Amino acid sequence: MKNILVVGGGTTGLIAALILKQRFPEKEVTIVKSEKVGILGVGEAATEHWKSFMDYCGISYKEVIKKADATIKYAVKFSNFNKEDYYHNTTVPLSEMSLISQYHAGYAYHLSKGDSQYKTIDKSVLDNNILKSFLDNDECPTNQFHFNTFKLNDFLTELCEKRNIKIITDDINNVVFNSNGGLESLAGDKDNYHYDFYIDCTGFGKLLIKKLGAEWQSYRDYLKMNEAIAFPTNDTDDYPLYTGITGMKSGWMWNSPVFGRWGNGYVYDNDYMNVEEAQKEVEEKLGKSINIAKNVKFEPGCLKESWIKNCVAVGLSSSFVEPMEASTISVSINQVFLLMHYLENYSQKDIEDYNKKTSSIMENIRDFIFIHYMVDREDTSFWKSVKRVDMPDSLKEKFDRWKHRLPIQEDFTDTNYHIFRPANWINVMYGLNMFDIDKIKKEYLSYSETLRNHIESIINSQFQYYNQPRIGHKEYLNKVRGIL
Repeated sequence: MKNILVVGGGTTGLIAALILKQRFPEKEVTIVKSEKVGILGVGEAATEHWKSFMDYCGISYKEVIKKADATIKYAVKFSNFNKEDYYHNTTVPLSEMSLISQYHAGYAYHLSKGDSQYKTIDKSVLDNNILKSFLDNDECPTNQFHFNTFKLNDFLTELCEKRNIKIITDDINNVVFNSNGGLESLAGDKDNYHYDFYIDCTGFGKLLIKKLGAEWQSYRDYLKMNEAIAFPTNDTDDYPLYTGITGMKSGWMWNSPVFGRWGNGYVYDNDYMNVEEAQKEVEEKLGKSINIAKNVKFEPGCLKESWIKNCVAVGLSSSFVEPMEASTISVSINQVFLLMHYLENYSQKDIEDYNKKTSSIMENIRDFIFIHYMVDREDTSFWKSVKRVDMPDSLKEKFDRWKHRLPIQEDFTDTNYHIFRPANWINVMYGLNMFDIDKIKKEYLSYSETLRNHIESIINSQFQYYNQPRIGHKEYLNKVRGIL
């Protein structure tokens, strides 16, 4: 295989091209993008996998902050879902420092004492500031960001051009098949494109992969969201270090700060609400009018096979659930990381393995999103309907295990590329009071006193970390951007 064509010039296509060029520097990697297809731009955040992408491709966090109007993300805060607000804290020293092999002893310690989840949350999230040492030592303070999607696209495009990734503007209107049933070439309005391998990053259109007979597997039996509106709001004096998620009448609203403005949206089940009703509810909630920038309808789910013959669908071409936990960009990153290990000299067995693993990645996301709806609310028709949704069998199996113990990495062994791992699950389940405290306490106390004393000393030592000098979030961003 000598050359690779990425079809689609959105965030996913650009990420795919950058990773593949880094992996295969001697191969020709080209992007063909359409001027007629815009950027979806609904979600404006990523998980910790973004840092892996930056590190692998040698991308400076300062450039991301400056050129993509990025802000720092440490958590997701959930309000109006349960009786009490809770956090999915995604940058927790506790989860990193208090492991006993696979066992998250730090969480077990707090659970066994009956502590509130707030005891496990990074002080930066609660106080809305960043350790000053990150600025003094020129360290990246996070592995997650909020982005201005459009500026991120411009930045990634610039990186592609600098790294000898050719970008062609054309509209693909036909495909030619080879004798094996794969893609021989693509026909555009301006030219024809003959490549060895094709990456379909054409979003919901699935321009290439659907020509190869790809089938969609719906998640609507488990995840009810199927429509969203997105809208910007004005800048504020400072920004929280989290994505805000607020339960609404027929779904939920997100609020993500990016430098200079906010990105927001309402994701809902259109069996219970239409666009006009969604806009009205948001305006009543915010106390001001909004201008809808995007209205997107979607079917939650994924392709049964993302890799067919010599074509792989990545990102929205292959899957989409909902933007609750910012999985879209991260799935794209992990799909391409997985692909790059198989691509050279690939066989049919490699294709089958890839498809099995990407299905597992999506099942992991589906099940993780599902538990966010296992809440107390039933004050509207939508929230009552959520109570009637059956749990996926794959999740039932895990919950049976977790009745007796905390999740461990061994529960997620299908692939190393799952988006949500034990610490993520523990965070949300802790916030939603899903654990049997007596059993968690029994599990924790079964460890030796020496190990428990060690864990407790680590937890107590975090107070020194918490008391270090700090700087406001926006002040930090201004300094990195060179404004102050």
